[in-house]
Amino acid sequence: MPELPEVEVVRRGLADHVVGRRIASASFTGARVARRHVPGPLHLAEQVTGLEVTQARRRGKYLWLVLGDAGHPVLGLIAHLGMSGQLLVEAADAPDEKHLHARFTFADGGPELRFVDQRTFGGFALDDLGDDGVPHQIRHIAPDPFEPVYDQHAVVRRIKASDSAIKRMVLHQGVVSGIGNIYADEALWRAQVHGERPSSSLTKPTIARVLDHAREVMAAALDQGGTSFDALYVNVNGASGYFDRSLHAYGQEGEPCARCGTPIRREQFMNRSSFSCPRCQPRPRSAARR
Repeated sequence: MPELPEVEVVRRGLADHVVGRRIASASFTGARVARRHVPGPLHLAEQVTGLEVTQARRRGKYLWLVLGDAGHPVLGLIAHLGMSGQLLVEAADAPDEKHLHARFTFADGGPELRFVDQRTFGGFALDDLGDDGVPHQIRHIAPDPFEPVYDQHAVVRRIKASDSAIKRMVLHQGVVSGIGNIYADEALWRAQVHGERPSSSLTKPTIARVLDHAREVMAAALDQGGTSFDALYVNVNGASGYFDRSLHAYGQEGEPCARCGTPIRREQFMNRSSFSCPRCQPRPRSAARR
């Protein structure tokens, strides 16, 4: 699933090319693309037609378009990108993509917005917005490090109170959102902390340092258009990001650590690969015995 920088790149593209335009028509091909909208795809298309896209917003890895009109309540159209979903701005006469599952046309007759998803894990849902503008369906998701309402001191306190591994807590979207496996490994490498260290064993300044590095590495990735390992992640214009060339830990198994030269190791953690430096990030004793 795309992580925060990749989703933010898409959000910015939507803000540039879709916000301020009125939806003339919408179509959803197949039930899966609208499976999170219980009334179904036809109902979803009817509900969004005629509404204006007033904002493109994001919390963590979650993206939504704010839809409104003078005679309608404000709604949030949540776009779940899943593992391979792409939101593309395309000319109306451009050939349809092989895995095209949704199309939005606009009253101004300009480029369409298309949703292409090879693996069909993504889709759309329509939801009411809370007073803070966040859809009710994702209110359980914590603010991410780029939001004004993000309270790092509170996040540090919550992580410090847990005996869970620090990487597990950093990945917990109910604690702090937007940080996925790639950027967690990069933040932990920068902070020189092994991901299996119990959170309660770390000092509050160390936990804060991990979170600071997570924000820094995601900001750096955002400057480079995100991280693309294959053709499935692209921005709204179909271009890939290239932050994968700047990774120091994730995916670097066997490569020398940029800090000390020790080969980067790969381990299993929470049913996924985890990358770290054996010298800069020594395992905690409990993990070393396994």
